Amino acid sequence: MSDEAPDPDRVEGAPHPRDTVLLRGQAAAEAAFLDAVRTGRMHHGWLLTGPRGVGKATLAWRLARFLLAEAPADAGLFGAPPPPETLDIPPDHPIARRVAAQSEGRLKLIRRTPDEKTGRLRSVITVDDVRGLKSFFHLSAADGGRRIVIVDPVDEMNPNAANALLKELEEPPKDAVLLLISHQPWRLLPTIRSRCRELRLSPLGPQDMAVALAAAGAEGTDAAALSELAAGSVGEAIRLANLDGVASYAALVALFAGIPRMERPKALALADSAGARGAEARFDLMLTLIETFLARAARTGALGAPPPEAVPDEAALLMRLAPDPAAGRGFADLQQTLGARARRGKAVNLDPATLLLDMVLKIDETAGTLGPR
Repeated sequence: MSDEAPDPDRVEGAPHPRDTVLLRGQAAAEAAFLDAVRTGRMHHGWLLTGPRGVGKATLAWRLARFLLAEAPADAGLFGAPPPPETLDIPPDHPIARRVAAQSEGRLKLIRRTPDEKTGRLRSVITVDDVRGLKSFFHLSAADGGRRIVIVDPVDEMNPNAANALLKELEEPPKDAVLLLISHQPWRLLPTIRSRCRELRLSPLGPQDMAVALAAAGAEGTDAAALSELAAGSVGEAIRLANLDGVASYAALVALFAGIPRMERPKALALADSAGARGAEARFDLMLTLIETFLARAARTGALGAPPPEAVPDEAALLMRLAPDPAAGRGFADLQQTLGARARRGKAVNLDPATLLLDMVLKIDETAGTLGPR
């Protein structure tokens, strides 16, 4: 496998999933896969699902290395090898080396590719990307053993590409295994889902998050806070760490502490700093953090208790603003409304500072009517 395309399947600031050997917090998914191998119930199609950034791609590459390195059950002069106890293979194994070098001929990665005219990545995976599977299966069969396809993510296939993939799932070649990564499996064709076995990955807790962040080179970060703000997603936690997201969220909480008499000069300063020219990453971060705050307020009202505190004074603020289920529903509605407003504003290139200020003031106005005065 050789691929010179950019890496749309990589979180900025973190190693590519094929280079990430350590996978934390997903022992149940790994055990389910190993059980299928041991009991002879290996499926040709596997759907790896769960929130974005929890390790689905890392698991897919881990499974690919394992399947390519594992000897078939009927191989050898002395009968079947002992059943595998782990997905680990030595880093100096020839398969591991070829996968790392992107030169393994029995492994194919399908993802968004550059447009030949513009050089920019396409917004979808096209049918041409999938049609290459037939020649891949034909050529790689000469090498013997399993052939592995990773689609990352399958959600980005356009309808023609999805139908082409479905044909391969309906009549899979011998010894072919397709690993489909999906952030939103409910959007896939039901026929694709029905022809795959699902491996569901879970959000990471603080301890696993700390280890995963350290493995990604983000030592010294507040893993507990990042785990809360990123909802257990390593990919999102790395993005937040790179952009100093915990400090930005603390500033947002401090601003909202003034509700229902929020200090307008502070609101304006926050909007101006995040909406300045060249601050696109910070602008996107603030949109995410505003949505996160509203979601956490909605959860507080619904459950009658705040989630584990991400920054100091957050829990008391959430309880004051969302003391009951009615307030929780109000914040949930506000999250949907402001999320749609943000998407529309970005689509029409509304001034970022104006958009942020409008959102913050709307939160001040609405929250003042939901909680106690």
